[in-house]
Amino acid sequence: MGINIGKMMANRAYLSPDLEAFVGSNYRYTYKEANDRINQFVHFLKQNAFFPGDRLAILCRNNEHVVSAMLAAAKADGITVPLNWRLQAPELTYILNNCGASVLLYDQEFSDVVDKMRSDIMVRNFIVVGESGSDISYKEALGERPTIEPQPVSCGEDTAIIMYTSGTTGKPKGAMLTHNNMFFVTAGHSCSLRWNHHYRFLSIAPLFHIGGLAPMITNIHNGCTTVFLSEFNPVNAWKAVEEYKINFMMTVPLMLIFMMNVPDLQKIDLSSLDHVVCGGSMVPGSLIRAYKDMNIEVENVYGITEYAGAVAFWTHEMGMEKHESVGKMVFHGKVKIINPETGKELPTGEIGEICIQGPQVFKGYWDNPDATANAIVDDWYISGDMGKVDEDGFVYVVDRLKDMIVSGGENIYPAEIEEVIARHPAVAEVAVVGMEDEKWGEVPRAFVAKKPGADLTEEDIYAICRENLAKFKMIKDVVFIDYLPRNGVAKVMKTELKKYQPPK
Repeated sequence: MGINIGKMMANRAYLSPDLEAFVGSNYRYTYKEANDRINQFVHFLKQNAFFPGDRLAILCRNNEHVVSAMLAAAKADGITVPLNWRLQAPELTYILNNCGASVLLYDQEFSDVVDKMRSDIMVRNFIVVGESGSDISYKEALGERPTIEPQPVSCGEDTAIIMYTSGTTGKPKGAMLTHNNMFFVTAGHSCSLRWNHHYRFLSIAPLFHIGGLAPMITNIHNGCTTVFLSEFNPVNAWKAVEEYKINFMMTVPLMLIFMMNVPDLQKIDLSSLDHVVCGGSMVPGSLIRAYKDMNIEVENVYGITEYAGAVAFWTHEMGMEKHESVGKMVFHGKVKIINPETGKELPTGEIGEICIQGPQVFKGYWDNPDATANAIVDDWYISGDMGKVDEDGFVYVVDRLKDMIVSGGENIYPAEIEEVIARHPAVAEVAVVGMEDEKWGEVPRAFVAKKPGADLTEEDIYAICRENLAKFKMIKDVVFIDYLPRNGVAKVMKTELKKYQPPK
């Protein structure tokens, strides 16, 4: 019998029945209680024509029922499809029809969106967390059903989760993650970080994102308590840290910036918080040092949906001189750098396309064999990210291949320029994109958001670039902007910035 992520929960409930598993608004469940609820939902699914291989879609904020439903689907030999609740009805309709979901679990607050989709999707059973018209409630679905442990057949290389990519350059693709993928990502987490038994984890990164979902499996595997916040709010995040004695959490840099600016932060008891994992974009050294001054270690993570979660981690033990890297590959992982045009492996220190291998590499894209063939070559996942590996084995992510600017035959990586501009104390956030130029082909343009009340000019931006960058990398234009446009997983939408037309 191979790994089944639902059975991992059953094993944890057996080992640690009285250990707290899930904590949230108005509930606290031990591992035994949580596993019993999961089994009740399994029996509901099976009694309502949920067959092996069927897809259960989830449109919910961070909460225990998201994880419970996912594990129940796994125990019922089905597949979970987490949905980004920030999407509009047409976008969600495409995903639901693409994956062929037969069941939709949704939070009551999304009733209007669900009603807009009903006639256009193939969903047979609608389950609402709360109350909404004629749909069965999640509470009713659990009911008085038996808690007998099911015996799933699905395992190993069978698909457990379909997670849709953000789709910034076209229709989203469904990455198929297997039970084995999710098991081995827990090994990568556990062997790279302090992810200790009895630790308390704050779930604030969205569960529809791999950075939010993958830690849940690791928490169950390691016997950690997960405390759920339904949405990110910097004040509430710190309150949760203090109230629930949180030991660690997963974030993106923007979250940490907002949390640093909470009034009267010094009055909050943060002594329990040991470390914070941060990824999704560059983590400035200034941010790492600011949290270190608060006795909180910020650790870089490089994660990819198609790798089921973390690819590499940088921790303080690796040395601040390496903080601009994303650290070293997780256990069982391999990395190589190739020339994106020839496919040949490049020597140490040279920039090329990052390719990764290991049991975490996803199964492929749902119903998209062409995209799968382009993404997985000889068991290597071709990431589309540009980077390098240094002589000590540290991985550096330079930029997305599609974001690279070619100016007069020179390759310019926007992330390098962004890192320089972000050093300015008046800069809140920055993004650099290429704009067309008759002479050079492309030249860099910087979009800069100022910190509140900051006095910042275009010349200030030009000056810091002149001091730190080669002449051919110099930005040719600065646009001040209130905030950067971001998609549902907080990534900057550079395609939108590229559409900017300066006023005439």
